[in-house]
Amino acid sequence: MELSTIIGIVVCFAGVIGGFILEGGTVGHLVKVPAFMIVIIGTIGAGITSHPLIDTISVPKVLKNALFRNVRNPHEIIAMFVQFAEKVRREGLLVLEEDVNNLRDEFLRSGLQLVIDGNDTELVRDIMNTEVAYLEGRHERGAKYFKNLGAFAPTFGIIGTVMSMVHVLAGLGASIDPASLGHGISGAFIATLYGVVSANALFLPLANKLELLSSEEALTREIMIEGVLSIQAGDNPRIVKEKLNAFLPPALRLQEE
Repeated sequence: MELSTIIGIVVCFAGVIGGFILEGGTVGHLVKVPAFMIVIIGTIGAGITSHPLIDTISVPKVLKNALFRNVRNPHEIIAMFVQFAEKVRREGLLVLEEDVNNLRDEFLRSGLQLVIDGNDTELVRDIMNTEVAYLEGRHERGAKYFKNLGAFAPTFGIIGTVMSMVHVLAGLGASIDPASLGHGISGAFIATLYGVVSANALFLPLANKLELLSSEEALTREIMIEGVLSIQAGDNPRIVKEKLNAFLPPALRLQEE
């Protein structure tokens, strides 16, 4: 589980609500169903309008990716390829048949199978790079969806505030009750609060997290591609290790060494 996603969202809302309570407010003051409908439902509607329906249907899956980290540890991948290189140097490429069949990662399994089947190096590279490109494209669409929600939410917050103010001002008569007027105006600004907070504590951070996870997965895929091509070339296990370590930051690379 990607705990930082959950912890970050909880901390954001705790900070906002906690600060409001310390100022003397109550949680009840923040609960306005009409404002929620205008901002949240309006924002979701705008998101649906802005994207193909398949993107909206995929939102639960995208959220699952943000909450449950599914990126493999690069060190494990490097160690696995070093073992494969040792096997291939001792017994030949076909010895990997059984290992490939036991792999759960479809991308890695298909790449190694292409090599075992004797395909050309450039063909293997092109096929695997194409898969990575389409993977990044799918992830970019998911992150873009939440970025758009983050852009729409503050605007719907302003719309909600304007609508509430129209309602408050329309109800003013000859005799103005300052208490009710103040209550109406404070309630009107709840919509703006909903829009700004939902954008900056939820939608935009989720978009940023999805982009980060996508870049990490793309890096993992790049390591796999280089590992597969190194196995095909029959590189020495030490060379395989050095090639794949080059993808890691120096600090992590030293740990691997």
